[in-house]
Amino acid sequence: QVYLVESGGGLVQAGGSLRLSCAASGRTSLYDMAWFRQTPGKEREFVAAISWSGDTIYYADSVKGRFTISRDNGKNTVYLQMNSLKPEDTAVYYCAADSSRRAVVPRQTLWYDYWGQGTQVTVSS
Repeated sequence: QVYLVESGGGLVQAGGSLRLSCAASGRTSLYDMAWFRQTPGKEREFVAAISWSGDTIYYADSVKGRFTISRDNGKNTVYLQMNSLKPEDTAVYYCAADSSRRAVVPRQTLWYDYWGQGTQVTVSS
C-alpha cells in the first residue's frame, strides 16, 4: 500500500511563489507521478507529470513556464515549484501515483491509482 501526503499549500499574493511537496510512505521510485488541481464546480485538472526516471515531463499549457515538477526518489518525494502565481491558480492540489509501467506517462485521472488528500493553494489579487 502507498500513501501520499501533500504539503506546502497556503495563501500567497499574485506573482508570488509556493513549493508543494508530496511525501510517499511506500517506495514510488518506479512510479510515474503527477499533480492535479481542482476548484469547486470543475473536474480535476491535470497540472504536471513526471516519469519514474525524471526523463519525461509534461505540463498543462496553463502552467508551462511557471511551474516545475521534480522528484527525489531517494526521499520518495515529488515537488511542484510554482512561480508567478495567478489568482486562477487557486485550487486544491493533489499528488497522484501510477503503479503501472506504461509506455507513456499518463495525464488523465483514471490512470492513477494512488492519491493524496490535497493541499489548498489560494492566490490573492
